[in-house]
Parts: sequence; C-alpha cells; structure tokens
Amino acid sequence: MSNKKGILGFLYGTAVGRVILKPLTAVWLSKLCGAFLDSRLSKPLIKGFIKSNGIDLNDYADQTFHCFNDCFCRKIKPELRPIDNAPDHLIAPCDGSLSAYKISGDTVLPIKQSHYTVAELLGNNPIYKEFNNGICLVFRLAVDNYHRYCYFDSGSKGDNTFIKGKLHTVRPIALGTYPVFKQNCREYTVIESNNFGRAIQIEVGAMLVGKIKNHHSTHTFTRGEEKGTFLYGGSTIILLLKNGAATVDEKYFTATTGGNETPVKMGECIGKK
Repeated sequence: MSNKKGILGFLYGTAVGRVILKPLTAVWLSKLCGAFLDSRLSKPLIKGFIKSNGIDLNDYADQTFHCFNDCFCRKIKPELRPIDNAPDHLIAPCDGSLSAYKISGDTVLPIKQSHYTVAELLGNNPIYKEFNNGICLVFRLAVDNYHRYCYFDSGSKGDNTFIKGKLHTVRPIALGTYPVFKQNCREYTVIESNNFGRAIQIEVGAMLVGKIKNHHSTHTFTRGEEKGTFLYGGSTIILLLKNGAATVDEKYFTATTGGNETPVKMGECIGKK
C-alpha cells in the first residue's frame, strides 16, 4: 500500500511525475487495459488479486472467472447486501467510502478545498439549478470494494448521458491536485424516485477503469435493483438530492468536515425522508 501511495505521490506531487501522468490518464490507455482485462490472457492476475485483497470467494455467487474482469465484477450473495426497504429510508447505492456535502447555492466544496459546481458536474445541463442548496453524496470505491451498484429507491429514469474526459485516479491525493470530478469521464442519470423526488446519480470513471457499465437506458426499476457495474479500477458514484428531499445522518457531514470518509455498504440506511 505504501508503495502505491509513493507512486501516486510522485505522479501527482512532482513536475516530472505530472509529465508522465498525462498519457496515463488518457482514455485510449484505459480502453487498451480494459480489453486485456476482458481477455483470457488476464486470468493469471486473478489469484494474486484475490490474495492481496483478502477476498473470501465463499461470499460470492459465481466463482467461475474467464478473465480478470469476471473476478473484479463478481456478484455477491444477496443475503450479504440486504436492502433496507423502508420507504422513508435513503440507502447507499454502493459499497464505498462516503463523503457528504451541503451544496451552497450551486457550489460543492469537496476534499482538499477543490471547488466544484453542480453545473460543472453535469456538463452545464440547465437541470443543475434544481439542486441548488441540496445535498451531494460522494461514494469513493477502492479497488477492493464491491463494484456493482444499485438504484437507491424505486422509480423511473431516462437515458444515460455520457460526458467525455480524462481518467485520473479518484484517491484523495489526486483530488487535491486536479478537479477530478469535472475532468474525468462520467455518466449521469436523472432519476424520478418514488420517495425522494428527482435525483441525479453520476458514475465517475477513474485511472485504468475499462468501462462504466450501466444496464439500462429508459427504465422503470425497484429499490435495490442492480443499476450497473464498474470494470477494473477504483471509481466513484455521486448522488445529488434536492433541498429538503432527505435528511442525511449528520455524522457523515461531521466526518467529511474533519477530512474523513465513512465506510458504507450497498443497501444500508444513510438518511431518512
């Protein structure tokens, strides 16, 4: 782990490193890596990945992996990710480390004092105005997290909107150097939820992520239904809620203000209507 931090510290913290970093964040390299990890040639990587990340395969429904990405996107047994179905409970759409922000006007103030506006996150779609003074929830997935994600409530959605960009790592060291969430490739979905009104979910790609794989375009869904998967790499989901749509537990805001992320699991309650 310290070696990884050392490499990222060099890439993001030095002038020479940032020169080397430029091609590493290119989409073409991610696609090339993704094609390899989708192939049978990547199978030798599986054993080391399972061992180094302490993965217990008994927790997963399918243990037949034809390539590395089969292992990376392995499906967990449903009983290990129970979905809180209380209509007034807001659930986490994925496993990850949660940071919570109250949007001031149109501005979000994430990690390391990097300023973002909701407009920038959404590629200046005018719908951003509906989320002024709302809540922004950022779920950062590490490589060893479960990389499938679900719908946080029952409802309906339209087509997904893809925004082209680069692919920086989503580790905190990069968030303090580059405005990652408005530079990286991302895909967002406008969700009409039954209990929390209109919301937007954004999936953000990261360094060497082969693909953001959403399962549906226009679709009617139920709470806890699988929305999609990330292929290899750490990734991020951002959930935007309107002002007054939900009361998120204050402990998440307090931890975020203190510079800390809070581990959560898909399906658990993080707030109430």
